[in-house]
Amino acid sequence: MKKTFLLVFIGALLVLTLGACGGGNNNSDVHDSELSAEQLYGQSCASCHGMDLREGYAPDLDKIGSKYSSEEIEEIILNGKGSMPKGFLKGKDAKKVADWLATHK
Repeated sequence: MKKTFLLVFIGALLVLTLGACGGGNNNSDVHDSELSAEQLYGQSCASCHGMDLREGYAPDLDKIGSKYSSEEIEEIILNGKGSMPKGFLKGKDAKKVADWLATHK
């Protein structure tokens, strides 16, 4: 009986935890005219790449513009690359951040 309760409890906890991590509205059109590229970066990218573009566990982006064009950066944002999943930013938001990152050389 205790095993069954424990399994149900852990399963429910897992469902609630995963539900809190995802399922948000990924409609980037909501923010297209409201947030700057820096704000979008801070909201969607900084947790992995660092607020200063260097202090995260993901690759540094402080000189990304010397390696990739804005279009290439946008492609990476939209489709992911390596361990980076796709879809953190979409549409105009992805373009806005890509254009901003491309200036970092």
